[in-house]
Amino acid sequence: MTVLGGIGFASPWLLVALLALPVLWLILRAVPPAPIRRLFPAVTLLLGLRDEESVSDRTPWWLLLIRMLAVAAVIVGLAGPVLNPQRNVDGKGPLLILLDAGWAGASGWTQRMDLLDAQLTEAGRAGRPVAVMRLTAPEPPVFQSADIWRSRVPGIVPQPWQPGPDQIAAALGDIAEVATGFDTHWLSDGLEYEGRDRVLSAVSDRGTLTVFMSSAAVLGLRPASYVDGAVQLTVLRAAAGEERTQAVVALGPDPSGTVRVLERAEARLEAGETEAQLSLSLPTELRARISRFELEGQRSAGAVALTDDGLSRREVALFAGRQDREGLELLSPLHYLTQVLVPSADFVDGALLDVLPANPDVVVLSDVATLAPAERDALTEWVENGGLLLRFSGPRMAASDIGRDEADPLLPVRLRSGGRTVGGAMSWGEAKTLAPFAEGSPFFGLDIPAEVTVSTQVVAQPDPDLADRVIAALSDGTPLVTRKPLGLGQVVLFHVTADAEWSSLPLSGLFVEMLDRLAVSSGAKRPDAAALEGTIWNPLRVMDGFGELEDAGNQAGVEGGALVSAVLGPDLRPGIYGNEKRRIARNVLAPDTVLAPVAWPASVSVVGLEVEREQPLGGWLLSLALLLLAADIVASLALSGRLGQLRGALSAVLAVFLLSQDASAQATSEAERFALEATHELALAHVLTGNRSVDDVARAGLLGLSQTLLYRTSVEPAGPIGIDLERDELAFFPMLYWPVTPDQPAPSEEAYARLNTYLRLGGMILFDTRDADVARFGAGSPNGRKLQQLAAPLDIPPLEPVPRDHVLTRAFYLLQDFPGRHAGPDVWVEAAPMDAEQIEGMPFRNLNDGVTPVVIGGNDWAAAWAVDGQGRSLLPVGRGLAGERQRELAHRFGVNLVMHVLTGNYKSDQVHVPALLDRLGQ
Repeated sequence: MTVLGGIGFASPWLLVALLALPVLWLILRAVPPAPIRRLFPAVTLLLGLRDEESVSDRTPWWLLLIRMLAVAAVIVGLAGPVLNPQRNVDGKGPLLILLDAGWAGASGWTQRMDLLDAQLTEAGRAGRPVAVMRLTAPEPPVFQSADIWRSRVPGIVPQPWQPGPDQIAAALGDIAEVATGFDTHWLSDGLEYEGRDRVLSAVSDRGTLTVFMSSAAVLGLRPASYVDGAVQLTVLRAAAGEERTQAVVALGPDPSGTVRVLERAEARLEAGETEAQLSLSLPTELRARISRFELEGQRSAGAVALTDDGLSRREVALFAGRQDREGLELLSPLHYLTQVLVPSADFVDGALLDVLPANPDVVVLSDVATLAPAERDALTEWVENGGLLLRFSGPRMAASDIGRDEADPLLPVRLRSGGRTVGGAMSWGEAKTLAPFAEGSPFFGLDIPAEVTVSTQVVAQPDPDLADRVIAALSDGTPLVTRKPLGLGQVVLFHVTADAEWSSLPLSGLFVEMLDRLAVSSGAKRPDAAALEGTIWNPLRVMDGFGELEDAGNQAGVEGGALVSAVLGPDLRPGIYGNEKRRIARNVLAPDTVLAPVAWPASVSVVGLEVEREQPLGGWLLSLALLLLAADIVASLALSGRLGQLRGALSAVLAVFLLSQDASAQATSEAERFALEATHELALAHVLTGNRSVDDVARAGLLGLSQTLLYRTSVEPAGPIGIDLERDELAFFPMLYWPVTPDQPAPSEEAYARLNTYLRLGGMILFDTRDADVARFGAGSPNGRKLQQLAAPLDIPPLEPVPRDHVLTRAFYLLQDFPGRHAGPDVWVEAAPMDAEQIEGMPFRNLNDGVTPVVIGGNDWAAAWAVDGQGRSLLPVGRGLAGERQRELAHRFGVNLVMHVLTGNYKSDQVHVPALLDRLGQ
């Protein structure tokens, strides 16, 4: 690229065409053609006449200037002018662009990609072959055209790990295979890592090395820990600097499932310090919702700390079959369990039947032998729904007959009568130790202390499936812990007591680890590799370099020891891993990680990442040329006297366009106003019939019904709205009141299409013929015949009179009559299914119907509901107290109708039967 006056030109040779502009000046001068000479005898009559206006035979200079500028703009634009041309690539020959491409560079990844694009652009101009290599995912360098690599730039993304030993070894091998020398541009993330010096030596030996690195310090966040009732967080930075404040946010789902910021706090990094501690005291419920902590403003995997079960304290319910002896705490059957679970679990107190509806995570029964039938049934159902029942043996269980003759669903195995005692004064044997845990056991890999012994236990009866249910055994093969699945949950039995009376197991650290493996505690302490030895953990969600979680796909499971100790890489990505009962978060940073800034030798040139973006000017100049040519056309038309005609045509087109836009805007604004009015609050609607008195009564009736709903229910309607079926949208309203008059016009086909769509989508229409005082429902009156005509095109299901067990009779009030201003008996709704049967012992059929799409009657309900502006009844109903009672029933029907529309089949559920029977006095 040639640079002239601070502007670069991709094709500078085109500028030579500017030398032809003087010649173009002469060519572009428009000279009118000479007039044709004809002999005309009467020409003598024109002799001596003078034209007051003369037309020059030369083009005006200003028009020539416009044309010359347009040509010059075309020439300069095609020459490829570029403002701020990049000159980052010096030298010749192959160029290797090397990227760390780890999580530390993710926050400034856009800046790095801008720099990479600029370097590829300049290398392409210089004709240098380029290869791009990422140290986090190395591939053999292939030197190709820079334009080919520019098309691949969007696919280059950072990885959620730093270059590890395997990646460094692969990169060194690929670099060694390159036969020619090359220069290197290294886009560093700014962090030190093992093996960087070897890569530095390898590329320095092949040519010139230039390092590009941001001056901003790399920030990271260590995994969260739960210590002394608070969440502890540590913010790291790679290099000590000035005092700064860094915000940390806790993210998690709210009760609706939407991920939100649940907590925000600020950590202060003191001047010269690289770490800052932050302690958050959060309620248990809030802490359990947190799924990740993030450094605000940092977009990298290292600035994210995923959470797992370590912060989700489990809820445990403890029950013992006997009380504390003599009030001594150490003799309590639940003492050791309580001490193990206090740091990591919350206890649910109360009776068993009161606790189970709260759905705790674990229920522990210590020496509980007998359960009441109601307790047994409730506990069995709870386990089948996914609960963990943990049982401990004891004297009561050993003396009972539970699980002797037949299998007990709440015991994993059948038990023998009595117990087995070894190692006592009256025993011939010694106390037994534990056998190594089998490979299929959840305890596999745990170290067994030699001092753990068992002196007494409850023995399991031999069964064909006993071996499959033993997950821990004594050295002589006797089952110590057994387990069986029950529905979605499981039942686990320790054949010893939960205290130290029968064994020393509760006194050891092995007891804590066994409970942790069973997911009884939340595992507030991060498990080490030894504790997870022998387990396999499947990836649930994995992180990308920017810290976003994505589906793990078909990524293979990870061995437990490697999950917490192995180096991150393609085979072990940060994310959430889990097994049947627990989740573990593998974060980018470990609890002991320290960020170290990279130090480059003095011989290496280090520059920043700042890129002053190139600004191509060719498009702007060509656009200017088009504008100048347009101006030339307008000027030429003006000089020829034809601009007036063009201006008239353009004015006409513009006027038509503006009128159409104004009409469209007016229609749009009216539709928007109606939509806002209808959706601002719940509103009842009535169909406009064209009869003003009927429409006024309908509006007053819905106003009275809205006030009744406001006073008696939780529904708070706004004022009623009149609906024009030909124009207004119906989907905004749950119910339409349609008074029928003999002379109202039938809706159009488009209106009927909207009405059918409204009915199919759950809307309801209340047709009111208002003639129950003179005719029964049907075609015997003008209103009835008009109703048949209006309803014929509608998609209405088969109808029947409201049955006594319809949901409409109990949606809010218990009703059997539905009067309005008139008390006609016939009100029709959608017919019940043919196979609906009466359930024995139930007061009504379990119809489980939805909202009936139509309700048809003639009781003139709007007149009974109607009120004036002061809330007083507008029209009379009946006489005396009987009339007021009828008006009250009309209001109750209206309330039931609206509640039925809003709640659907809610009141048809059998759960309401007891309350309804009580209300009915049955």
